[in-house]
Amino acid sequence: MENLEYLFQWMESHPTAAALIKYVFWVVVVLGLIQYLRMLLRKNITDSNVRYKSQKGVEVFGYLLLLILTVSYFTGNIKDVALAIGLFTAGITITLQELILSIAGSVYIFLVKVYQPGDRIEINKIKGDVIDIDSIYTTMMEIGEWVSSDNYSGRIVKLSNAFVFRGPVYNYSRDFPFIWDEFNLPIRYGSDRELAKKLILKIASEELSSYVHQSEEQWKAVVGRYYIEDAKVAPSLAITLTDNWIQFNLRYIVDYKKRRITKHRLNELIAKAIEQTGGKVVLASATFEIVRVPVLQLDSENDKK
Repeated sequence: MENLEYLFQWMESHPTAAALIKYVFWVVVVLGLIQYLRMLLRKNITDSNVRYKSQKGVEVFGYLLLLILTVSYFTGNIKDVALAIGLFTAGITITLQELILSIAGSVYIFLVKVYQPGDRIEINKIKGDVIDIDSIYTTMMEIGEWVSSDNYSGRIVKLSNAFVFRGPVYNYSRDFPFIWDEFNLPIRYGSDRELAKKLILKIASEELSSYVHQSEEQWKAVVGRYYIEDAKVAPSLAITLTDNWIQFNLRYIVDYKKRRITKHRLNELIAKAIEQTGGKVVLASATFEIVRVPVLQLDSENDKK
């Protein structure tokens, strides 16, 4: 009892320190409550998408509560929240500009739904799959760089949310989770062009039929929502005559996460089909072929006379 009386007396004689201690106590309580609720959600919610959004909701609500608690504690009146926030923001805009933009960027990302966890994006020349978004950073599993095509490099990248205001954000999966891809096939002059066209389009149509079917309805929704011209989602073939061969350009639609394996599969099937034509269709190459050796005639001494 004497210790409590002494503590109360000390707090009465040191009101500023006492107020600071109370404030720190409530901050610790709120932070502890946030972590406890996050732990409960993590244990009791099995769906990863719902669990992630629930945890983020608790985190945002907790930080908002801390902000209101801080302003009301040091201004003495909850009605002064707007004024206090304005003065506070004006004072630290220069020194904490990046932090403010990052927080504003996180709000913008969630409200406008620029991207979300699971999307594949490219931002600030960094490409990867979004694995987390917090109030400051977007965390991505990087793809590309020193590895070919769209494979993971193994690096986890943390990028400031402020970058959504500084340049374009390329989203591979938002609204339309398909992309167009293409590759060239060099066919030797003299080959049966009609047979080559038939083989390539047949293989592409059969192999990509599921992607074409899935993408048709989604592409119609994109055309109806945005000011954009309609486009062909079925495989198409364009032919260009070059100095060395006939170039067949195959254009097709594919799932954004299966670009590499799909290109491999198409090349493999087309190469096998061309081999089975018995020489009617032949792939060209940049190697030189000597078809005839010129005859050299040397003049003898007697011929000169």
